[in-house]
Amino acid sequence: MHSLETITELVPRLQRKEVSPVELTRACLQRIEKLNSALNAFITVTADSAMDDARRAESEIARGGWRGPLHGIPVALKDLIDTAGVRTTAASKVFESRVTEQDAEVVRRLRQAGAVILGKNNLHEFAYGGSSLVGFFGDVHNPRNAEHIAGGSSGGSAAAVAAGLCYAAIGTDTAGSIREPAALCGCAGLKPTYGRVSARGVIPLSWSLDHVGPIAASVGDAAIVLQAIAGYDALDICSANIPVSDYVSARDEVTKTLRVGIPRAYFYDDLDDEVSAAVEQAIGTIRRMVAEVREVKLDVPTDRVVQLAESYAYHADNVARAPELYQPETLRRIRLGEKISAAEYIQRRRELDEQRRRAHEIFADVDLLVTPTTPISAPKIADLKKDPAALRPAELILLRNTRPFNVWGLPAISVPCGATKAGLPIGLQIAGPQWREDLVLGLAAAYERMTR
Repeated sequence: MHSLETITELVPRLQRKEVSPVELTRACLQRIEKLNSALNAFITVTADSAMDDARRAESEIARGGWRGPLHGIPVALKDLIDTAGVRTTAASKVFESRVTEQDAEVVRRLRQAGAVILGKNNLHEFAYGGSSLVGFFGDVHNPRNAEHIAGGSSGGSAAAVAAGLCYAAIGTDTAGSIREPAALCGCAGLKPTYGRVSARGVIPLSWSLDHVGPIAASVGDAAIVLQAIAGYDALDICSANIPVSDYVSARDEVTKTLRVGIPRAYFYDDLDDEVSAAVEQAIGTIRRMVAEVREVKLDVPTDRVVQLAESYAYHADNVARAPELYQPETLRRIRLGEKISAAEYIQRRRELDEQRRRAHEIFADVDLLVTPTTPISAPKIADLKKDPAALRPAELILLRNTRPFNVWGLPAISVPCGATKAGLPIGLQIAGPQWREDLVLGLAAAYERMTR
């Protein structure tokens, strides 16, 4: 694990000019050069343009033109987020040389905030999986132990943050693809409310379930990144015109009045013993920080028709034209949506809308929910490779606890809550009502302070 300072710690030092964006960027590029061959966290490194960005940030800060806490901070992007003039591959041969002329909206906002973009992170091909072991550019390895998976689909993003190759990264999350790799690699990963962050210019897995959000070394850093990227985008049909809170000060919120719900059924079923022990200890800590912890029952949605149908719809033309360009396992998953009728899709999509409309009922008697992020810690790469039939079941277990929050469209974060005896990180998931990222960040930051 890295010992980089957090963004939160760096901000005052950058403002006082004790440290420079050029130094930070050069150090990250050196770490990438040293460690990326073992981790495979980056597909493309944009070293020259990153140094240009850093020099520009340095001269702006020197002239008193400080743009905010991301100014001069080196960050990375999951390689399905469009960057003007740089290839965006989705870790697939299908898009091996795909270059767009326009930045995704989230990239435009990062640049506006003065962030330095280091390059594009490896992922599970087209984000269709939770292991980052299926992709044209090879496997992503866990920085805590390179024999284990980093999780997925934002595996490269979480590995890069955990190894100190960048200070934060932008991931995407359709069923858990920000929170699950953050949990497995030992960092903070936040999926905001559906529609809170623009997904325009991001290669979709499922339009109705895709969320864009930050992976960072701390909860405070995740809040800083979210502040820069959140907000209405009139050109994204899924974006919501809801005012953005002050997420950065939310991490100092007092938690004494909060009521926390523990949904034991489903989310706590069949946990690995070490995960269970770490999460119970975390609940004990939270109990001392809040007004009440009580058990709640939730009706958990498990239908996957919407995701299957939408993934197939996006890929249908490429699958018909050049199926051989896909990894066989990705092709198999995409084709699961081939036979879904329009009538069935429309029906399930209406049910999804209804579930989101009623999601506020979950919080009738509690303010937040707490669950394990994943029921197990990161599996060994070799175990999943030697038996291809074991891969999908393992991924489905890893994504079991995160997926429902994509259906509900609720904000949820994973924060580290300990490690197994073998040193593999364990994640705690905190979820809240729609548009209440501030509440989620508040409890997550308070828990992090208590356990650092």
